[in-house]
Amino acid sequence: MVDKKATSLQEKFMHHEKDTGSVEVQVVKLTAEIKELQGHCEHNPKDFSSKRGLLQKVNQRKRFLDYLKHHNQNAHKELVKELGLRK
Repeated sequence: MVDKKATSLQEKFMHHEKDTGSVEVQVVKLTAEIKELQGHCEHNPKDFSSKRGLLQKVNQRKRFLDYLKHHNQNAHKELVKELGLRK
């Protein structure tokens, strides 16, 4: 269940019509999934497998952002600003 804001952001950062694999699009998708898992983990504090999945997604997003910062700083700054991430 990805919200409309994530979908519009995903469309904004697409390089072409069928782009699902670019770093920017993957970061937007991961951010939406992270927000959803955070809500789940708040309501289910003993669900350790979901917490593990949340941490994996956060670390994957961090690696994508580090890659993007190294290869395209302007895209990194714009993406972080649009998603409201702290960096």
